[in-house]
Amino acid sequence: MKIIKQNYLQAFKEIGVDLTTEQWVILDALYHNNGLSQSDLANGSFKNAPTVSRIIDLLCKKGLTERHRFENDRRRYKIFMTPKGKETYEKALPTVLELRKKGWQHLSDEDYQNLIRILNQIAQNFQ
Repeated sequence: MKIIKQNYLQAFKEIGVDLTTEQWVILDALYHNNGLSQSDLANGSFKNAPTVSRIIDLLCKKGLTERHRFENDRRRYKIFMTPKGKETYEKALPTVLELRKKGWQHLSDEDYQNLIRILNQIAQNFQ
């Protein structure tokens, strides 16, 4: 997995995008469903809450996301992608799609379906 992260980091650097793979995952989730709670982002990214909080802190410092408190629960936050975050995401997306294509290049549709089936089974084993 380290080699995959290194490839993503290098590719992001080459196009002038200052993101880690973990930050990309959060931006991707927000791009498709802006305004998620931190706990939703943690669940969707398979990271614990403190880790996601640190990632969001960095994204906020970069001006890519913003935290807004829930109206009826001042302890919780919704996370929103900023226009700069959307611009960064859209700049990185073609590179991400190319890297995914590279990663899957020698795998058939059947291989992909088997991988999904196996991962789902592993997840069910823990429920």
